[in-house]
Amino acid sequence: MLQLQAIREEKDNIINALKKRNVDAVPLLEKVLRLDEKRRNTQTQLDNILAESNKLSKEIGMLFKSGKAQEANILKEKTGSLKEDSKKLGDALNATAEELQTLLYQIPNVPNNLVPTGNTEEDNEEVFKEGDIPVLNTDALPHWELAKKYDIIDFELGVKITGAGFPVYKGKGARLQRALIAYFLDKNTEAGYTELQVPYLVNEASGYGTGQLPDKEGQMYHVSEDDLYLIPTAEVPVTNIFRDVILNEGDFPICYTGYTPCFRREAGSYGAHVRGLNRLHQFDKVEIVRVEHPDNSYKALDGMIEHVKTILRELKLPYRILRLCGGDLGFTSALTYDFEVFSTAQDRWLEISSVSNFEAYQANRLKLRFRDANGKNQLAHTLNGSSLALPRVLAGILENYQTPEGIKIPEVLIPYCGFDVID
Repeated sequence: MLQLQAIREEKDNIINALKKRNVDAVPLLEKVLRLDEKRRNTQTQLDNILAESNKLSKEIGMLFKSGKAQEANILKEKTGSLKEDSKKLGDALNATAEELQTLLYQIPNVPNNLVPTGNTEEDNEEVFKEGDIPVLNTDALPHWELAKKYDIIDFELGVKITGAGFPVYKGKGARLQRALIAYFLDKNTEAGYTELQVPYLVNEASGYGTGQLPDKEGQMYHVSEDDLYLIPTAEVPVTNIFRDVILNEGDFPICYTGYTPCFRREAGSYGAHVRGLNRLHQFDKVEIVRVEHPDNSYKALDGMIEHVKTILRELKLPYRILRLCGGDLGFTSALTYDFEVFSTAQDRWLEISSVSNFEAYQANRLKLRFRDANGKNQLAHTLNGSSLALPRVLAGILENYQTPEGIKIPEVLIPYCGFDVID
């Protein structure tokens, strides 16, 4: 969330920046500042009362020692009144602080200057494109038909077991899925990311820490009996490792990678563009997460982008990179780049990765700080990216590598699969 000091000192700049998100932040920020002033005034009153109460307590002790019990008892009555006042002020302070925190959770991150103006994904800015789009036969099939033809993914069986959006991978399809996970993890660890295995369920504090709550509660699966949430991405448990942590400058950079299944309700998603692997409720993803010194976070973002490029080059998939516009930018992100792979059989681009810099937004929620050279605590910067999300990568491989003889396996994956064609 945004820092109160920044809102006090840079209110107009924040208001103008949030216009890129098509957000009128004026009423919300003004209410935040009023509550903040009320909170600080209440805190001052409480501090004064507590100071006076402490002063009287010392005087009462001295009076009792001097044998002036009557005068001491008179002062004791006054301290009783002060205690009542301090309790009322303490309750009022807590209520105001809670209301203020709720408001701060409603304000999205300030977009970076590079974020283009726009309302929808149609306004995203293409910044890079690479790879040749293969020319397929006129009878080329979309991946959901290929999956059925070669019996490698069973969507209907998933519906029987659970429901729509929970496919069952079979035979060479399951092995290809496992090969992609291992390949992505190997590429990430070779690039300096430490591999983690993390829980697939998180508590409410973790959801608030990375910004899934209260923004995306409708998209998360909630286990009400235990008040736990199935993770929508490994970003949530991995980043929350650093909740309430104070780092040293020498700890940077911190680089983690992890594979997890991801669970998303995807409420309201329907139509032709959600067929097959295009939109799932459960899917596999390998994530990269970085915690960086603020001075280095955008250099780190560039490095993450180059890393994902390397993977897609090795897979020989045609792809492009989009800089998300303000209207399509995630709630917690300051700057996001989406990678999309071209699906030849569907004749459209499919998002396979988002790489984002959250700057200090998540760190402020997490209370993730570091001691600078002067010994002062500062907020760190957090970043994350998909490296990569499997379903649409798999869809791209199936569609772009199909031949009359079967589906070829990208050369880099053959050692992981143990076969070179699905036939």
